[in-house]
Amino acid sequence: MSELSSLVDVKVKAEPVLYLPAGFAVSAAVAELLNKCIVEVRSLPMIIQRVGDVKPEHLPSPGLLYLPNPYAVPGGRFNEMYGWDSYFTVLGLLSSGLFQLAKGMVDNLLFEIEHYGAVLNANRTYYLTRSQPPFLTAMMRAICECRACFSNQAARDAWIMGAYRLAARYYETWTEPYRLAGETGLSRYFDLDTGPVPELADHSTYYRDVIGWFLDHPAENQGYLVGSPGNGKQSHNPQHGDASCDLKTGLMRDPPRVKGFCLTEEFYSGDRAMRESGFDSSFRFGPFCGSTHHFAPVCLNSLLFRYECDMANFARGLRLSAEEPRWRLLAKQRSTAIHRYMWRADEGLFQDYDFIKGENSKYRYSSIFYALWAGLATREQAILLRQNLSLFERPGGLAMSETASGLQCDEPYGWAPCNWIAVEGLRSYGYLDDARRIARAFVGTVDQNFERDGTIREKYDVVKRDAEVHITAGYKQNVIGFGWTSGVYLRMQELLAENA
Repeated sequence: MSELSSLVDVKVKAEPVLYLPAGFAVSAAVAELLNKCIVEVRSLPMIIQRVGDVKPEHLPSPGLLYLPNPYAVPGGRFNEMYGWDSYFTVLGLLSSGLFQLAKGMVDNLLFEIEHYGAVLNANRTYYLTRSQPPFLTAMMRAICECRACFSNQAARDAWIMGAYRLAARYYETWTEPYRLAGETGLSRYFDLDTGPVPELADHSTYYRDVIGWFLDHPAENQGYLVGSPGNGKQSHNPQHGDASCDLKTGLMRDPPRVKGFCLTEEFYSGDRAMRESGFDSSFRFGPFCGSTHHFAPVCLNSLLFRYECDMANFARGLRLSAEEPRWRLLAKQRSTAIHRYMWRADEGLFQDYDFIKGENSKYRYSSIFYALWAGLATREQAILLRQNLSLFERPGGLAMSETASGLQCDEPYGWAPCNWIAVEGLRSYGYLDDARRIARAFVGTVDQNFERDGTIREKYDVVKRDAEVHITAGYKQNVIGFGWTSGVYLRMQELLAENA
């Protein structure tokens, strides 16, 4: 928080502003920041109880949300602390002996729950309406298992109790009525705001690319595209390149239009939900994931099952005898629902469930391996999932899907998080040879690219085993950094060194 580089946001190009929680005193670090940087410090207009209480339009300009501890950022244009990136980054920090930085990042996420209503997509004001995949309890377990993170047992016990209470509060985010996937007992991704997302207000032409694609593929328009009344001109802003933007705040003001057509609010709901999922973008939930909010996803519900199991174990360790059975029951109920609605015995896969249409998706996606990581697959299901590795396994690791849509979260691209989830899941079920083979392939891809240009990247082409990307829409860059790739690389190296 004391570095100006964390306050400058290239995504919205607004003047740097730091927001403090309502009623929060200016800390020494913030006072130091004011002395050395030109930055405005404001307070949020109200105490936030839950995600969505404050929306970006309630604030005079976008800004960075205060966090009390230093943190590692992903890299490139992502110079804030992200919700699910942090899990893989924390694993790498622990492997590197940076114990207090790792613990401080988890403490930051707990601070977000207490003061901003949830673990946020990231600590920018335009993320106050959505979260990200719930890896919080997995991070808590990683910190608890590291003795070097605490001065003594009493400090560890006190930390676990405080973290447990905030984690219980965050769990409620995923069981709010708007989060429920119909009557299935499962959860969905959802963002409480509407319209184009502010973080695409810089150089991206994403929404215009999407409109153009639907115009070229009219049969795929599932209520995503409509004529724009009274305006047949293409929206274009020479500075930001996509939608019309407010020159003061840098945020999108009008929805993009191409040849008199614009995207519907229904599409934007799906688009925003997709961004909460962390997998932006693919064709997994319809073209450009425009129907994400219609699905109970395998990844989210596997994570919540693991979350409920973790909370039961924390409750037992804390001797909260009245609370452990509740978490066990929640986990059992979710497992039953996952197996009922998502398991496809005929294919040997867990598949996302479209609760609007009442049917499983036929889109095969590498998130199926979350069921192994979470420990909810039966032994028989694990055997079948292992047999389906060939759907995604490529020379350089696991691809996100078997569909080459031209988007970054589809074939031929592989991402560190899903490769690690699969590796850990396979190892936990005893498939060590498979886990090591995939880890070796992915590590080799990272090594090969590093030898070429000296960088660690956000994603890789796991077919060609390089970092060259040819993406038709969305984030067309391959950002250098990169937090979760570094963390996963280190953990995979540790796995490969075991019994080598």
